[in-house]
Amino acid sequence: MDKKENNRPSWDEYFLKVAMLVSERATCPRMHCGCVLVKEKQILSTGYNGSIPGDGHCEDDGCLIVDNHCVRTIHAEMNAILQCSSHGISTQGATAYITTMPCTNCSKALITAGIKEIVIFSDFHDTLAEKFFSIAKVNIKRLKVPGREIDYDLGSFTSAKKFQ
Repeated sequence: MDKKENNRPSWDEYFLKVAMLVSERATCPRMHCGCVLVKEKQILSTGYNGSIPGDGHCEDDGCLIVDNHCVRTIHAEMNAILQCSSHGISTQGATAYITTMPCTNCSKALITAGIKEIVIFSDFHDTLAEKFFSIAKVNIKRLKVPGREIDYDLGSFTSAKKFQ
C-alpha cells in the first residue's frame, strides 16, 4: 500500500482508515470490526458490530454466546448493507473495506449484495468466507495495517485558537 508522492494516503489506505475509525463505535468487546462500502471512490455506508435497536450492548449487558460466537450483535458488514437498504442505495459493484475477513454469513450477504471486491488487513479464522468469495469471483485484496496516526497538516495555522 504505497503512499503517493505528495504523502497523501492511497484510496485503499484512506478507506481502511475510515473502517478502523468506524470500528471504534463497536459495542461488543469480543471484536471491534468496521466496514465501509465504497463505489466510485464515494462512501455509500458504514457499519460496525452493534446490538439491534432497543437491545442492550455487550459492553453493558454482556455477550450472548452461542457456539462460541456472540449472537447479540449484528456484524459490521450486515449493518453497512442494511444501512444502504434502508436508504435505497444500490451496493451492486461496490467494494467493502473491512478491518477483518468477514465470517461465513457476512461473506454470503456481501456476495448477494453485489460486492465485487473486499479489502482487508486482518484475517478471520473462518475459511468458508474465502471459499464463497472465490466461487462468486469476489476479489480479496489483503493489505498491511494502515498507520494508526492521522497526519494533520495545519499549514500556516500556528495555534489551536484559530479553530475556535
